[in-house]
Amino acid sequence: MNSTPLGSVTSVIGRIPILDVEPAVDCGRRPARAVKGESFQVSATVFREGHGMVNAAAVLRDPDRKPGPLIYMRELAPGTDRWGTDVTVTGEGVWRFHVEAWGDPIASWHHDAAIKIPAGQDVELMLTEGALQFERAARRIPQPPGAKIRRSPPSCSPGRCAIWSADPGR
Repeated sequence: MNSTPLGSVTSVIGRIPILDVEPAVDCGRRPARAVKGESFQVSATVFREGHGMVNAAAVLRDPDRKPGPLIYMRELAPGTDRWGTDVTVTGEGVWRFHVEAWGDPIASWHHDAAIKIPAGQDVELMLTEGALQFERAARRIPQPPGAKIRRSPPSCSPGRCAIWSADPGR
């Protein structure tokens, strides 16, 4: 996939567009400025096609271009698709940042479950789907020594979907 640089923006927009990233000076042609220890807000418009929920984070790169950890963003005003977080530069030099975004299946499930379960709609399906989502997420977490992931029962209900077991025999 070829893209054409247009300042700090490319001409290719994916399934989860990240638009209007700030701070930006002169459409990204000039660097924003901050002093050591200063916090500033990074914000962007993030959305996706369809009904799935998204999540986003900012990543700072130090003057040696080493990326820092994800700094999770929050939706600044519900329903606006505008996300932001505060970041802090910890040293002198030219720092860079970028915004990452991804589909969030657990947030999508949580949104749907908060509507359907109180209404009594598809309760067993929503609980089973939630258990499968959390089981899938748990498999991606490094396990403590001696622990193993247990499979969720086929029909989950509250209190019956334990994921971790410190006893290998369980």
